[in-house]
This record gives sequence, C-alpha cells and structure tokens, in this order.
Amino acid sequence: MTDFNTLLNDNCFSDDPEVQRAAASELEHNFGAEIMCQDMAHSVQFAHHAKGCIIAAAKLSENVVIYQNVTIGSNMKFNKLTQEWEKMGNPVIGKNVVIADGAKILGPVIIGDNTVIGANAMITKDVPANSVAFGVSQVKPKDPNYDLIFHMPMPTPADVIAASQTLIDRYNAQEH
Repeated sequence: MTDFNTLLNDNCFSDDPEVQRAAASELEHNFGAEIMCQDMAHSVQFAHHAKGCIIAAAKLSENVVIYQNVTIGSNMKFNKLTQEWEKMGNPVIGKNVVIADGAKILGPVIIGDNTVIGANAMITKDVPANSVAFGVSQVKPKDPNYDLIFHMPMPTPADVIAASQTLIDRYNAQEH
C-alpha cells in the first residue's frame, strides 16, 4: 500500500492525469478521502490521513490544517425561474486556517487567514481573518494570545495520556 503523503502528492500535484486518477482512487479506497483542489499549497496538512474528508476547494492556502471527516465543497442550486445556477464556486481557505473534526464549509465563501473552524461547524458565509467560526455560520474574533487545536510543537502522547489520567482520577473521586 502506498503511503498517504505520496498519494496526496500524486493526486494533487502530478502533471500526469493517469497518475492523478490512480492516486485519487487509492486515497478513496484506503483512507476514505476525496481531495480535489484547483489551487493547493504544498504545506497543507491533513491530520489522521484525511480519513473521511471530502475536499472540493477552489484554494487551500499555505499552512492549512484539516482534521478528519471534514467536507469542503459547493452548495450551488439551480433556479428554475431564471434557468440559471446560483451560488456557484467552491470555498477559498486562507493562510494558517485550522479546520477541526467534522466541519463543513460549503459554497462560494472565503475563510480569512489565521481562522479556526470549530468541530462540526457548518459554514456557508464568509469568515473574516483572525476569527473562530462555530455552530451554523457563527463567528467571533480569535483571541490573539491563543492558538486553538493546532500549534507546533504538538503535545506528546505522554502529555495527552497524563492529562486524560488526571480527568479519570477526578471522575473517580466524584464517585465516592
């Protein structure tokens, strides 16, 4: 089995359409991911090998981080009265954006630089730079003193296990 990063590179950056098709098929089969992007920076990162991600973006800018089960795509509709398509176009994701687990970004929207899209958010409107988006198209300013979800260096597995054990101990203490 070809590793995720090789498949991602072949799917998104190869000049050979046959190499792209083969990589796309293997990404879908092995990782449950579809990744199609008109303009994608090489620095884009997918956590958990993009498991469950469906990505149809106009642009993924530098240093974007996308977690699992994220959907980015269109929400166009056909107007029967005017006989025209409306809301055409896929999202543009700005620089240094983090998109958390299960988020959906749909339609011709722009997600501004340095923004965090919260877990399970449904975003159908533009989000200004330096924001936190959550719920259904809810937005608030991002606190400049914090990075949410992703910041290098990431905590070690031992750090996460220790923090989880503290919670388990706290829970167990409540039982008595």
